[in-house]
Amino acid sequence: MTENQLHVIEIQAEVGEQPLEPEEAGTEHELAARSAGSETLAAEREDVLEVVEICAGAGGQSLGLERAGFRHVLAVELDRQAAETLRHNLVEVLGYDEKEAADTVKIGDVADSKVWDPDEYRGVDLLAGGVPCPPFSIAGKQLGATDERDLFAWAVELCGRIKPKALLLENVKGLSGSRFTAYRQRVLDRLSEYGYIAEWRLLHADDYGVSQLRPRFVLVALMPEYAEYFEWPKKHPERPLPVGELLRDLMAKGDWSEDKLEEWVQQANKIAPTIVGGSKKHGGADLGPSRAKAAWEAMGVDAKGVADEPPGLKNPRVKGAPHPMLTVDMVARIQGWYGEDFAKWEFLGKKTSQYRQIGNAFPPPVAKELGVAIRRALRKEGERRVLVEETDVVLDPVYRVLLGSSRPLTVEQIVERLAATNEPLEQPEVERHLNHLRHDFELISVQRSNGDVAYQLGEFKAFLGQEDHQRHDLFSKYRSKIS
Repeated sequence: MTENQLHVIEIQAEVGEQPLEPEEAGTEHELAARSAGSETLAAEREDVLEVVEICAGAGGQSLGLERAGFRHVLAVELDRQAAETLRHNLVEVLGYDEKEAADTVKIGDVADSKVWDPDEYRGVDLLAGGVPCPPFSIAGKQLGATDERDLFAWAVELCGRIKPKALLLENVKGLSGSRFTAYRQRVLDRLSEYGYIAEWRLLHADDYGVSQLRPRFVLVALMPEYAEYFEWPKKHPERPLPVGELLRDLMAKGDWSEDKLEEWVQQANKIAPTIVGGSKKHGGADLGPSRAKAAWEAMGVDAKGVADEPPGLKNPRVKGAPHPMLTVDMVARIQGWYGEDFAKWEFLGKKTSQYRQIGNAFPPPVAKELGVAIRRALRKEGERRVLVEETDVVLDPVYRVLLGSSRPLTVEQIVERLAATNEPLEQPEVERHLNHLRHDFELISVQRSNGDVAYQLGEFKAFLGQEDHQRHDLFSKYRSKIS
């Protein structure tokens, strides 16, 4: 027994611990290594930021945020198959143990208090989510606040409840349009009331390494002390691979001839159109509406379905067709599950379910870029910026005028009030704003004695967590078709 080993045993005895047997005590060098390892592990744990993710899907955003240095303490998803995919990959790809993954991923309606208790996660570093897109998409008829699937406004209220340091929400490009200026204004105003600095930004996936024309409208909100350090991700200087080169090896797995494969690669030498995941309200997997199908056709892809295998004479699904269909693996690669950080994700379920999980996901590389930017802000890295311009952004001046008025106003009066500000609008523009407003807000009309109609802003129609909201009945009625 060495002097070092005896010394270790004596110290342990003094502090009341069970002494190690001589052969277990180890040398001074081994003990130092153990201590250094423990310190490293503690430092790594301290360096990991925690995220609660709502409407997590199959894990596109989850994977990106994990690669950016976040660790999930909770992920909630309605679709059981997507949730099982996420659980599976938390274990197989991200190193969670089975129990941890099962406890982390909750299955059910994210707004149901029986599924999870938001108060248990107060003060988490990041609240993130890709709340349902149909309320803001053209395909979903842009019903906004009156759509039973709309959870955007509810997510803002959730932010006010659990008070994360940062909020990240993403949705379709449709939310950025003039139809939803009042909705977006209400979101910004509400976040400001809760003490956050918030910004909207339209990001394009192909600017961040994804071989797809996929615009996403992103909201980032941070507490002021962190917002000073936030910068939107910079576009990548290099362009992503065109579809032909991206999928060359997967297409080559079929029994195509070399010249046929090369011909297809050259024809598909473009960035892909937007992958459309669709919903349970529609049929099986295909690559989108007519316009998207035409774009795929021009690239040499049959967009009317998704194949079971790569193209070739042995694949009856595409036998005799002028162009090959894509497989689920190919679609996943186009959606950003590609490269060292993202390629190993495995999707569970049948083909149509897998396709929807992929098509409805936030591309992991874009999520990672945003995660890195938010992480840097929470760590207060980089240069501070001036926030004065972001604290009172006006997106819908008509909404603001009505909100600030204690009495009904005619269109003429609204025009007059706007003329006194830096947001003058002509009468037709005011009427257009009013028309959009009435979709998402109660707009009370008052007939005056002279025949003029005056307007007063009423309640916001969106679901905010109200127990008596129509969302509960509609959600129960259509739950099997909501995705």
